[in-house]
Amino acid sequence: MEEEVKGAAAVVESLLRAVEEIAAISYHRNAYKKQFCNLSRRVRLLAPMFEELRESKKPISEKAVTALASLGRAIGLAKELLRFGSRGSKISLVLDRDRMMRRFQEVTAQLEQTLGEISFGELDISDEVREQVELVRTQFKRAKERLDTSDAELFNDLSSVYGMSIHAMVDPVLLRRLAEKLQLTTIADLKQESLALNELLGNDDRDLGEAIKKMSVVLKKIEDYMQTQNPDICIPASAKVFTSDEMAKAPVVPDDFRCPISLELMRDPVIVSTGQTYERVFIEKWLKAGHVTCPKTQQKLSSTSLTPNHVIRGLIIQWCEENGMELLKDPAHHGPDNSFCSAKEHVRVVDLILKLSSEISDDQRTAAAEIRLLAKCNGDNRVCIAEAGAIPLLVDLLSAVDSQTQEHAVTALYNLSINEHNKDKIIAARAVAGILHVLKRGSMEARENAAATLFSLSVVDVNKVIIGEAGAIEPLVLLLNEGSQQGKRDAAAALFNLCIYPGNRGKALKAGVIPTLLGLLMHPQGYMVDEALAILAILSSHPQGKVAIGAAEALPLLVELIRSGSPSNKENAATILVHLCNSEEQHLAAAQVQVESCKLGSMMHERGGEDGHELQRLSSMILGDVSGRYLNNTADA
Repeated sequence: MEEEVKGAAAVVESLLRAVEEIAAISYHRNAYKKQFCNLSRRVRLLAPMFEELRESKKPISEKAVTALASLGRAIGLAKELLRFGSRGSKISLVLDRDRMMRRFQEVTAQLEQTLGEISFGELDISDEVREQVELVRTQFKRAKERLDTSDAELFNDLSSVYGMSIHAMVDPVLLRRLAEKLQLTTIADLKQESLALNELLGNDDRDLGEAIKKMSVVLKKIEDYMQTQNPDICIPASAKVFTSDEMAKAPVVPDDFRCPISLELMRDPVIVSTGQTYERVFIEKWLKAGHVTCPKTQQKLSSTSLTPNHVIRGLIIQWCEENGMELLKDPAHHGPDNSFCSAKEHVRVVDLILKLSSEISDDQRTAAAEIRLLAKCNGDNRVCIAEAGAIPLLVDLLSAVDSQTQEHAVTALYNLSINEHNKDKIIAARAVAGILHVLKRGSMEARENAAATLFSLSVVDVNKVIIGEAGAIEPLVLLLNEGSQQGKRDAAAALFNLCIYPGNRGKALKAGVIPTLLGLLMHPQGYMVDEALAILAILSSHPQGKVAIGAAEALPLLVELIRSGSPSNKENAATILVHLCNSEEQHLAAAQVQVESCKLGSMMHERGGEDGHELQRLSSMILGDVSGRYLNNTADA
């Protein structure tokens, strides 16, 4: 009975916490402002019911607890949707109209359904609160049946510009409507949208990458229009200077692709605090000379930090391709990961650290988000941030109530961990326990970033032991089952690193990793065969691993992979078979391999060349083992 009471209290507390987190999401993208605000308001109207249940002395029935838990999951979906709408690219949200409207419909229907499953007569709530909740349910029901549509004119305007080339002419009236409706009218607005598109550029999806390039062109056209309207944003045209006859014959470089200082085509464009973009090497020289203003606008710089402008760089690369010019090389690495931050840059980092240690949750969340972004940019930032003492404070935020703060903190630690020295500092700050907390209880994105952090830290051998003993294996296996494709890859990478240490292999087997790995091998799309086979090859050397793989009847699948897989897949599959055939408990496995031995042998020895030597050696070991067992079994018979 006591356990049931605790369980009910936990459900109610989680509901209240979710509503509080939704209330903290105060800004919504303009395109869906009405839908987001309605959804947020309706969910927040449920708070009085949860507050009365928390104060009530009357036990909540098991049936009611189940219904409230279902409602909690629906509110969680609403929270994720609201967060999605409060950040990210405004342009992307509008263009993704159909998927956004489906998500609104799904979340609204889920909330209405779960509220309908609650028997309010069984709950100890006042009549006034009950009437309010029933009204909210009615509102969700109406919204489900007649969902508000998004701004059709905005969608049509944006669609008409989307896909245009960078040089295409656009009606200024249309651009003005886009700038106003998307609220991209100031330096801060344009900079934020640029950063949001930069974040999307980290996705490996090729189709999405092409879409982001097109959205970047749209943003550039809006920015060009705003520059003609607002002197504070305007970048005056630079003189077209050519250093030789050869350059004079080349395509004219658009002014926006030239560094305002050097007048040359930018190769490593960076953004300063005023929103202007410069070639890194020239703006760094300007700052090192003691200047504290923006060269173009003469505005005083609030910070001397430089943010890579991936959007402009992508447009420059696209322009080079269209004009038959040699593609730009990746920006040169600026030396080893040792900090040469100026005193002013240190001031900015120190200011962020003060916000991290603030008791105001909004300050913590904002500071963690900015440190996350700074640490992603370059090695100098990673060193500067770590030296200033950010790591222990970020570790403390891993247990924050606000899930967005938690997500920013763990991702910031991941970005900082790319520096080898920072790995030691993160471990010394006892971060593993906090990272595991996020891996077990955070949002899906936070869990996946926690797995990536463990992968990065586990590169160091001693950390493999620390992370394994802390209990990371089981939640990583769970993420390998539940995560997105990228999340599964991060979990698999972490598991592979950890299982290199023999003491972690038994933990992985106990966590049930073998069925999950075999499931990935049999996935129709086969998108994680490499990772699954690599981990299986390590675990197959463990006695319990041999038993588990043999019990799963995986041998026909392994033989098929040897026949038709990639070179690395063939080698890993053959390694697994060698381990199985050397196991005294796997007589059945040896017999199954024998059925395929003729095909296996001919296939292996047909494969020549340097790449085939290791495969042929493993093949000979498999066939020799099978043949020896076959002769022994015949003699015994």
